[in-house]
Amino acid sequence: MEDNKKSVNAPGRQYTMERTRNIGIAAHIDAGKTTTTERILFYTGLIHKIGDVDDGNTVTDWMEQEKERGITITSAAVTCFWTQKCAKPGENEIYKAFNNVPHRINIIDTPGHVDFTAEVERSMRVLDGAVAVFCGVAGVQPQSETVWRQATKYKVPRIAFVNKMDRIGANFENALNDMRTKLRAYAFPVFLPLGAGPSEVEGKPVTGGFEGVIDVVNQKAVNWGPGEANEGLNYEVTEIPAEHQERAKAALAELIDAVSNKDDEIANLVLEEKPIDAPTLKAAIRRLTCKIELVPVLCGSAFKKKAVQVLLDAVVDYLPSPLDVPGAEGLIPGTEDKVKAEADDKGKFCSLAFKLWTDPYAGKLVFFRVYSGQLKKGDNIYNPRTRKRERVSRLMVIQGSERKDINEVYAGDIAALVGLRNITTGDTLCDESFDITLEPPTFPEPVISMAVEPKTKQDRDKMSEGLQRLAEEDPTFRCFTNEETSQLIIAGMGELHLEIIIDRLKREFKVEANTGAPQIAYRETITKHAEGEGKFIRQSGGRGQYGHACITVQPNEKGKGVEVVDEIVGGTIPKEYIPAVIDGIEEAIKSGVYAGYQVIDIKVEVVDGSFHEVDSNELAFKMAGIFALKDAFKKAGPILLEPLMKVECTTPDEYQGDLLGDINRRRGVINSIEAKNGQTVLNAQVPLAEMFGYATAIRSLSKGRASYSMEPLTFQQVPNSVLTTILDAAAKKPAART
Repeated sequence: MEDNKKSVNAPGRQYTMERTRNIGIAAHIDAGKTTTTERILFYTGLIHKIGDVDDGNTVTDWMEQEKERGITITSAAVTCFWTQKCAKPGENEIYKAFNNVPHRINIIDTPGHVDFTAEVERSMRVLDGAVAVFCGVAGVQPQSETVWRQATKYKVPRIAFVNKMDRIGANFENALNDMRTKLRAYAFPVFLPLGAGPSEVEGKPVTGGFEGVIDVVNQKAVNWGPGEANEGLNYEVTEIPAEHQERAKAALAELIDAVSNKDDEIANLVLEEKPIDAPTLKAAIRRLTCKIELVPVLCGSAFKKKAVQVLLDAVVDYLPSPLDVPGAEGLIPGTEDKVKAEADDKGKFCSLAFKLWTDPYAGKLVFFRVYSGQLKKGDNIYNPRTRKRERVSRLMVIQGSERKDINEVYAGDIAALVGLRNITTGDTLCDESFDITLEPPTFPEPVISMAVEPKTKQDRDKMSEGLQRLAEEDPTFRCFTNEETSQLIIAGMGELHLEIIIDRLKREFKVEANTGAPQIAYRETITKHAEGEGKFIRQSGGRGQYGHACITVQPNEKGKGVEVVDEIVGGTIPKEYIPAVIDGIEEAIKSGVYAGYQVIDIKVEVVDGSFHEVDSNELAFKMAGIFALKDAFKKAGPILLEPLMKVECTTPDEYQGDLLGDINRRRGVINSIEAKNGQTVLNAQVPLAEMFGYATAIRSLSKGRASYSMEPLTFQQVPNSVLTTILDAAAKKPAART
């Protein structure tokens, strides 16, 4: 068995695959992901001074916008190294599964804000394990549910870390119950808190505050004491204080029971009533965690630097190495045949590009996760989507904002390539002889759009280049030109998302831009039959212009479109001029009569007219056609139509009333309400004009727990109350508007 294990690793590897962990840190906004990552980097020796989100000097939040706002916007990949040690007093009594074995840990710190869901999505796609961070006071929050679902979707094993145990109101039991009820997680504590809340007030120690943790598996206490002396590096391992012993014993019994329900080896020991020692129990917890059948729960305070080392030990103990999770599965391009890329350095090279980033110094970076084989500088790399191959000139690992050049990468590594062309997020990069496409991460559709225009002429070219570069990096950001209103529209996941995009345009591409609500593409039509006449007569000495056409208009069936029919008899308009009349009618239909919007569902018949032997020409008849349509249209009971959207909202039951009220305020009509898996699904029809900013409104009404999707449905008449505003706006626009 041992020989077999050794054989998947290349001889040149510094850290074997068993000693590699690819983990993500994911959670709700403000649960403490970046702070936890920062502490991990400090304890692993990657940085020598701890940064702080509030001061804007953390390693993983290195973008200007992140420092200013104190939020994570883009997921940052960092590589660090950790060795489990028993160095502190009493620590040798604790069993550590990989004692004195150095491990390489690749960490991705992800954003918590719902607008940047895509960053979490693509990180989850390439990770082997995740640390889900929860706030000890708030428990499971809305965005925690979303990231948990994403981890489940990509089958990512996870451990839970209940952070902020030092805050007033922190309650470990509540957070644990939340995980079990809201996330339906099979969650059991492997560590319990020693106290909760502040352990010192104004510099003076107080009793009962959070001072350390109880190791349930080893039945020992790890104590940092009140305060945070020496950056949390000093702690001691002691016997469990008398008042906590009952709790610790009960937790161990519960843990063994939970594991025995799912693991045969422990179940047999329980049945035979044999003692279960720490090594056996740890191995069983690791097996179940890797199979996503159990979630070990830890606790601590990243800000106060307590229990972060314990979290690192648990990452190494319980989260899978690339060998503990099933190999990557892909398809042979153009077929439905499945093919596997097993984690093996000696296999053929196969990797997934999960993120593009434009670096001010290195240029275009492609972050990729290697699933099998190895890649050296100077090798060729093949992209099955474009059927092109390229040479690898530079490879690097990223440590926050620092870049470190390396010569080769192995299976299970996360690294970055420089200078690849024609590549998009989700592309497979592999050996030319290994034709495989791995499944790319899926991204949600944009939910909010905004019109954008450059402030000056000089900004115009720079703006289109900037937007194109940003769209390449971010799969949930789209930019396109609306053909009807000729506006440049940008679309994204929320108002904050678009705000950051505009901010990046300004800083990175030096483009000043104005933004506003997009114009709505209204339509015009008629309600009754009418006749119209158009004459175009110009006489100004010499040859004149003469065109004359009579038409009838009537409403066409809904959705039938525009029909223009030639009903001329007896040659009242010569054959060669009839196309010119029809051209004129069609032009008037495109540019609209009533408020300057396109006309739909109308039937036009050209019935009569007259001509002049000398003065008639095509232009004159085209003008006659335009005038005739405008004349008839005004008599035919014109109405304005607006686009109607089909909107589907999914919300927890308690917010149903608020959302219903909001849809009614937006002139919406509810079609149906149904219950589905403890959630309510509302189906409604709402005018598009009322949906601007809805993404933000639905989040604030439901504390971020409801989501919605919308798609175009049909057109319907604009009510009179809204009509006057639209007509007034149209009257102010220049006349020649097509």
